[in-house]
Amino acid sequence: MPTPDLQVQLEAVVRLALAGVLGALLGYEREAHGRPAGLRTYILVSLGACLFTLVSILGFPGSEESRVAAQIVTGIGFIGAGTIIQAQAGVRGVTTAAGIWAIAAVGMAAGTGLYLLAIVTALGAFLVLQFVRVKVDRSRSGPTTDEG
Repeated sequence: MPTPDLQVQLEAVVRLALAGVLGALLGYEREAHGRPAGLRTYILVSLGACLFTLVSILGFPGSEESRVAAQIVTGIGFIGAGTIIQAQAGVRGVTTAAGIWAIAAVGMAAGTGLYLLAIVTALGAFLVLQFVRVKVDRSRSGPTTDEG
């Protein structure tokens, strides 16, 4: 299996850098709000998803890259499940789990070179996390504040 040339590897580094920056954007928002998964977690998830994607494309040319993508989604499901906590007051951490899932998808998009898609999705997720803060109080069926 031949090693990709320097230009291809530099493009891969750009993709990883973009994934890291976009992971930092969402991770910072989570960190600033005191959520359990913050800056480091989001950066690592985005970088990991991007690198797995790059390795499947560049390291195994001619293989079925969609298999790796499916396994990334499965793995992120396990991480997300670990952030969800069921307590007496209800379930917490679903937004964090969804954010981890979304940032993995952003990392995968960056890894495949879909830069605009990665950036727009990360900005959209950031705006949702930053500005959409409505929670339905099931006992009164009216909106209250979000608990993330």
